[in-house]
Amino acid sequence: MDYVRLGKTNLLASRTAFGAMSLKHTGDTETASTLIRKAYEAGINFFDTSRSNGASEKLLGDALYEVRENVIIATKSKASSGQELLRDLDESLDALHCDAIDLYQYETESFIPTADGKDGIYQTLLTMKASGKIKHIGAVTEDFDTASEIIKTELYETIQFPFSMISPLDTASLVELCAERDMGFIAMQPLCGGVLSNIPLAFGFLHQYENVFPLWGAETLEELSQILYFNDRPPVIDEAFQRDVEKLRTFFN
Repeated sequence: MDYVRLGKTNLLASRTAFGAMSLKHTGDTETASTLIRKAYEAGINFFDTSRSNGASEKLLGDALYEVRENVIIATKSKASSGQELLRDLDESLDALHCDAIDLYQYETESFIPTADGKDGIYQTLLTMKASGKIKHIGAVTEDFDTASEIIKTELYETIQFPFSMISPLDTASLVELCAERDMGFIAMQPLCGGVLSNIPLAFGFLHQYENVFPLWGAETLEELSQILYFNDRPPVIDEAFQRDVEKLRTFFN
């Protein structure tokens, strides 16, 4: 397992990260817990969840309780005010059975909280960071222009954005901008929300970017095993690989 510095957070996170949002599709608590523990035992130390999916937070908190000090947990909030964000944070801390969130992310479509905003969201994030309840501040969006602006504000330590081998070509420019600003880039939907099924190609494509941390959302042990297999044996990026990627890009785009 490769561990890379997650931008200016200085957290050493596994390049192969675990997206817990898909745990709701596993069917039962025991299967979800087994997936989390198997991922941890294989070396994955970076887990992402969300307050909007409280069940996944609880599953993650229960499964990682005994090894909490060894993992990086990220969650997120869509709060519309500082007060609402405080409530979300307290509920996340309770669900995750911990005193602090390693990476707390603000999820947005277009609105970007700033230090002087009347909404009080960013000020609350800073206050909670100073109090020790959150260690680092990130942002999540699916809008390209919003992501670009978030990166340029330099108020956030990480950005989470959709990125896969069939993403628009300009998505790579966000990855480059993050590298220039020493900002961690977390790739959501590495299989484009289930559209892609070729894990070797999907994994190999994202593995080319050393500052990208894909959130792999395994729903079965078989899926997790495939991801871990290619983590240990990354596909060779040669002309044949690039041709196969281009064929898929052409088909979907």
